[in-house]
Amino acid sequence: MSNIFTCAATVVRDAEVRYLPSGAAVLNVTVANNIGYGEKQKTLFIRCAMFGKRAEGKLSEYLLKGQQVMVSGELSENEYQANDGTTKKSLELIANIIELVGGKREGGQAQAAQQPQQVKTVPHSDKYVDAADDFNDIPF
Repeated sequence: MSNIFTCAATVVRDAEVRYLPSGAAVLNVTVANNIGYGEKQKTLFIRCAMFGKRAEGKLSEYLLKGQQVMVSGELSENEYQANDGTTKKSLELIANIIELVGGKREGGQAQAAQQPQQVKTVPHSDKYVDAADDFNDIPF
């Protein structure tokens, strides 16, 4: 049986590419995925790693904090000792696929926010909401 995990998530911090002593590239990025709803909502932080030629491309330039992505790969849970001596768990994904969802982000601002401002109407209200306010709700 295959262990494949796929989710839509938000990049928590800008991706980075490192190289192993063997010369192979590793793209590392951490994403956040919300599960549940209401008071039972919980955020999962997942460390993702992509290896080889796919990690060497320009993908890391687009994986900036706040970018929405779809990730898919093999998920594992690891235990480690924290500095305070407690045992903690982390989720790690060996990614086969990392796809951008939405527009390219530049300098921490979404491309859509750089376009002329659009005004949308809230149903049953005389108030207008600025479309750029949607991007201010990202908690990272």
